[in-house]
Amino acid sequence: MSGLTHFDDHGQAHMVDVSGKPVTDRIAIAEGQVRMTAETLTLITEGRAKKGDVLAVARLAGIMAAKKTADLIPLCHPLPITKVALDLTPDSDLPGIRITATVKTSGQTGVEMEALTAVSVAALTVYDMVKAVERSMQIDGIRLVVKDGGKSGRYEAE
Repeated sequence: MSGLTHFDDHGQAHMVDVSGKPVTDRIAIAEGQVRMTAETLTLITEGRAKKGDVLAVARLAGIMAAKKTADLIPLCHPLPITKVALDLTPDSDLPGIRITATVKTSGQTGVEMEALTAVSVAALTVYDMVKAVERSMQIDGIRLVVKDGGKSGRYEAE
């Protein structure tokens, strides 16, 4: 199990002990998208969805999700998150909504899972808000784009 920190020497899952790690500033940026028809995208951008402002609700859902990540992912540490920002951008070329989440903390472990969770829940919320008009929407491309801080330093996706 070399390199897999969530397993002990016997292959048992455990929460990593980060108590000996220094507190450093950390940031993670994740992205994803919700693909839909041009008609559904227009419904969202014109504010005609029956459930309300799709992008505002999805933004709040993503922020809330980042703060609840440790409750959702069993081996994640609860973290003192200092910033969560979500950008939901309509893109007629998809067509759909591009979602980017930025999460920051000063702590002993990173916020990659919080950023990924924020994007995932924001995407699911977009789906939920307009599923009555289109059930064929696709959520995809969810990935870590940037991670910085801590022992392993900086990671940037290609």
